[in-house]
Amino acid sequence: MGDGIATNMFMVGYAWQHGGLPLSRDAIHKAIRLNGVAPKMNITAFEWGRRTAHDPASVELAAGIRQTPDMPADDLETLVSRRADYLTAYQDAAYAERYRAKVEVVADAERRLAPGGSGLAEAVAKSLFKLMAIKDEFEVARLYSDGAFEKQLAETFGRWEKLEFHMAPPLLARRDEKGHLIKQRFGPWMMRAFKLLAAMKGLRGSWLDPFSRTAERQWERQLLADYEELLSTLCGTLSADNHAVAAELAAYPDKIRGFGHVRQAQAGPALAERDRLLEAYFGSTPAELAEAAE
Repeated sequence: MGDGIATNMFMVGYAWQHGGLPLSRDAIHKAIRLNGVAPKMNITAFEWGRRTAHDPASVELAAGIRQTPDMPADDLETLVSRRADYLTAYQDAAYAERYRAKVEVVADAERRLAPGGSGLAEAVAKSLFKLMAIKDEFEVARLYSDGAFEKQLAETFGRWEKLEFHMAPPLLARRDEKGHLIKQRFGPWMMRAFKLLAAMKGLRGSWLDPFSRTAERQWERQLLADYEELLSTLCGTLSADNHAVAAELAAYPDKIRGFGHVRQAQAGPALAERDRLLEAYFGSTPAELAEAAE
């Protein structure tokens, strides 16, 4: 679409195709035309959203973001290097090296088993990165204040009179009756706060980190610790017979998406899938393995 605003109508199309809107397609098209704001773009975005809900692979191919025979997938080295660069900006070089080292251990184990194979290592490179690069308060601040956000605003709107941020800081926001954080509105002064908070990213995870004691951050750190322990187990037990299951098992974090309570809710099915794959991998359930270890 060439315009980030099209995301809104794209998502309307996606939701409509999944039956999430009690309106006809014609009624939505008519409403867009009556509104009179970029009707051609909005109708096109709506239709692309519908197609994505129906056949995401074909839309990704049309958008040039799906791998094809003429567009080979990144090799493991490129995949790891790109993510390590991000983790350096996210935290520091030592954090990125920790990532590289853990992926390399898995890659070595896989190469000894199947020279030329990298399916397991690639799954680990993607999943470990996802768990190490959570979008916490420091990262949100960095992404808002590194210049890219303001550049995108300028390219999209040209000029603006006021910025308003809708956010739910865990240390400040109220909660609804379900215990979920409620978003609040913050003015343009937040840009200065973002720059200050981004400069403090070195505190992440330390005793000086003001966010480290929240239940969500503790849960995310435990997810990472559990995954790293899983990788050690896989490297010590990998065989030709269980290699395919190991690659599936290493990819389970990809199913944990979203933020806050949405992310935690999605973790349930992902962790259930992990336990099922562990049973297939070892021939025993995690509970049985823990009992045997005792």
